[in-house]
Amino acid sequence: MLLTAPEIADALGQSVRKRRLAMGLTQVEAAARAGVAYRTWRRLEADGKASIEDLIRAATALRCERGFAGLFPEPAAASMDELLRQQEEAAPQRRQRASSPRSRA
Repeated sequence: MLLTAPEIADALGQSVRKRRLAMGLTQVEAAARAGVAYRTWRRLEADGKASIEDLIRAATALRCERGFAGLFPEPAAASMDELLRQQEEAAPQRRQRASSPRSRA
């Protein structure tokens, strides 16, 4: 079943609230950590409404920012040719990461 945008926003607000409570933070403390206004935090929890930037700030304050990386994954290849093209494009990125100074430690 697909959810509507308001349903997703509401569930997101509830998740933010649950995470904040699990971390033992008040709304005021969480808002201060995130660098957003208390009113913005309240609206995020109540309605799931916030700018993308404020949502990212909230996720960071609640230590959930890693989830954004997988939010829009690359679509699966529709053909073998497309799969090969995707692999070729990814190969230079893998080689770059492997040769970075941090990976040599």
